[in-house]
Amino acid sequence: MRKLKITELNRLTPEAFKTSNKIPLIVVLDHVRSLHNVGSVFRTSDAFLVEAVYLCGITACPPHPEIHKTALGAEDTVDWHYFKDTVEAVEKLKTEGYTVCAIEQAEGSVMLDKLVLNKDLKYAVILGNEVKGVQQTVIDSCDICIEIPQYGTKHSLNVSVTSGIVIWDFFKQLHS
Repeated sequence: MRKLKITELNRLTPEAFKTSNKIPLIVVLDHVRSLHNVGSVFRTSDAFLVEAVYLCGITACPPHPEIHKTALGAEDTVDWHYFKDTVEAVEKLKTEGYTVCAIEQAEGSVMLDKLVLNKDLKYAVILGNEVKGVQQTVIDSCDICIEIPQYGTKHSLNVSVTSGIVIWDFFKQLHS
C-alpha cells in the first residue's frame, strides 16, 4: 500500500462545499467551553457534510485562533449561528421541523447503536458542556435523548470524541 498524497484525495473546494448537498443534521453546542472542542466539531461537521453548527451560551464563535487550530478552516466552510440561549435554538429548530436530540445519559434514552433514523426527517443533536453536560432545561425541550453505550469505568467521553461518533452514525444513516 502507498499512502495517498493530499493532491490525490480529490477533496471539495470551500466553494464547492458551500453548494454541496448536506445531510439533514445540525449540531448544537450547549455551553461548550473548550475552543479546541469547538474547532474539532467544525472539522468533523465539514468531513461529514453537516448543514450547520449552532454555538450557544458561552461557546466561543469564529474567528478565533484556538478554534482554527483544530478546525483548520472548517469554521469557514460549515455554516454557523450563535444563540445566547440554547433553548431558543431548540425552539427555532423545532419550528423548522427538526427532530431535536440531546446526547446525554438520561432516563429513557435510546442507545446510539439501537437508533434508527428516518431519511425523510431533519435532525439536530445537542452536545453539552464538558463538565455539566446538556442542561436539564434543554433536555426538557428535546424530542429524544441519545446515549452512547460505554463499557469501561468512565461514564463520559470528550465532546469532540462524542461528536465524531454521533455525526458519523447520523451520516451513515442519512447520506444518500
